[in-house]
Amino acid sequence: MKIDLTAIRIREIGPDEVELLTKYRMAYLTELQGEQSPEYQKKLSEELTLFFKEALAEKRFFAYMAELKGEILSFGAMVIKKIPGDFNQSSYLEGDILNMYTIPNVRSNGISAMILKQLIDEARNRGISKISLHTTKAGEKLYRKFGFSEPAYPVLELITTI
Repeated sequence: MKIDLTAIRIREIGPDEVELLTKYRMAYLTELQGEQSPEYQKKLSEELTLFFKEALAEKRFFAYMAELKGEILSFGAMVIKKIPGDFNQSSYLEGDILNMYTIPNVRSNGISAMILKQLIDEARNRGISKISLHTTKAGEKLYRKFGFSEPAYPVLELITTI
């Protein structure tokens, strides 16, 4: 479906809209990882709701959504981390973008790019010095267009739980 981007409204998601954050995070995860048991989905949904409430209240998280005539089309969020400093600066703020999600029938219209630009602009306004994210192959082209690249230092990870 072709979308008129000039009709899209981008707005920040507030603390009274935590259920939207949970709903779209669950939709994103289901699309990425498949259906889970109802028990696990309920548990995760409750934990996500608690996380979003706390993180918004503590100002360590922000999110935006794109709407068209009252319908939510896309969503993106950033978790803010304070990192101990070094000899250049006493501390740093870093942002992790998470669950950029656009409903399937309006993808490839540039809506995610609008959300991503808003996230990056807000990160700059908040003094965030580095933004990172995990991406699918489908999303990689968008992020590279905005200047995302491989980290300067190798990234290694260890999964400590099964």
